[in-house]
Amino acid sequence: MSSSFTSKMPNVETSIFTEMSILANQYQAINLSQGFPEFDTPNFLKDKINQAISEGKNQYSPSNGLPELLTQIAEMVHRQYQTHLPDAQKLNGLNNVTITSGATEALWVAIQTLVRPNDEVIIFDPAYDSYEPAVELAGGICRHITLDAPNYAINWPRVEQSINEKTRAIIINSPHNPTGSILSESDLDTLQSLVEKHNLYVISDEVYEHMTFDGLRHESVLRYPQLFNRSFVVSSFGKTFHCTGWKMGYCAAPNELMAEFRKIHQYVTFCSFTPAQIAIAQMLKEQPAHITELASFYQQKRDVLINALKDSRFTLLPSKGTYFLLLDYSAISTLNDREFCQWLTKEVGVAAIPLSPLYPVEQRPSYHKNNKVIRLCFAKNDDTLRKAAEILCQL
Repeated sequence: MSSSFTSKMPNVETSIFTEMSILANQYQAINLSQGFPEFDTPNFLKDKINQAISEGKNQYSPSNGLPELLTQIAEMVHRQYQTHLPDAQKLNGLNNVTITSGATEALWVAIQTLVRPNDEVIIFDPAYDSYEPAVELAGGICRHITLDAPNYAINWPRVEQSINEKTRAIIINSPHNPTGSILSESDLDTLQSLVEKHNLYVISDEVYEHMTFDGLRHESVLRYPQLFNRSFVVSSFGKTFHCTGWKMGYCAAPNELMAEFRKIHQYVTFCSFTPAQIAIAQMLKEQPAHITELASFYQQKRDVLINALKDSRFTLLPSKGTYFLLLDYSAISTLNDREFCQWLTKEVGVAAIPLSPLYPVEQRPSYHKNNKVIRLCFAKNDDTLRKAAEILCQL
């Protein structure tokens, strides 16, 4: 009997991150593919979550998030981004922040809040793979703009040429996954001008916000009050506190947008894990140095990997932020990036992520012809990074 069921997402396949991690496990390869830390969550945070659970704080929290956590987020944002702003323009945690079950939920809810049938949303390729499915489920269409390699910069004249009467929003991601590039003050100024000129909205994916290197500053939308007035800003505690499995994120937005965001959020997860919210609120209040030290922590790991690979045949591309490093393997193989990563995992013993699945399907043949670039994750112990690099240097 043939099924009459019709898929709402017929072109969606298994995430490349899932695919490569499964392959890494199957072949016992060193997994530098999926972006999760190999090291543990801070002891302080583990102690506080265990304490909350033991004290019976295991029931629903308010849908928006625990007030003490919302307040601590606003304090952190003030310290990081808003010390130069008058009080009237600073983030109000109770009104402008909602706790979500991971940054992916925050992205999905923000997109559902904004996007209407036939709206267009500009995204930059290579793009994190959750953006387009969420836009399509909202009835929208993604307009793809390729970042200019090898620095993976935004071509702003091309962006303005792509804006039309259907354009609703622009999704930015800085520090950028998978390329490690970051947006500058000039980029944010240009974005603000376009948003105001064309009456657009912004979704700013800032989950790697505390990981910028070599003294470079993260240009958060939260630094720019006029831009923030038309924006959703998405962040991740999982990335910041090495606890990706807790699925704890949040979204910040101005009053009107946040009120609409919360209407949808309450019917997605209603609320997020209460003991984790309690623990993170205490972490933000009592251990603020973790955040300020995160950039140097990951810069050291980036440099361990770069130094260990300096004698390899790979060409190393700049990593200005995140915990990812791109490698050009064109001196090593003529395989396309997906085939190369499969070979690397099965035959060599190191798992990486190909970039082509993060481009639209119709662009992949051209990408395969002109690009030989893969992504490594350096959120790993130093010994793991050196061991993987020793293997890669033999290619």
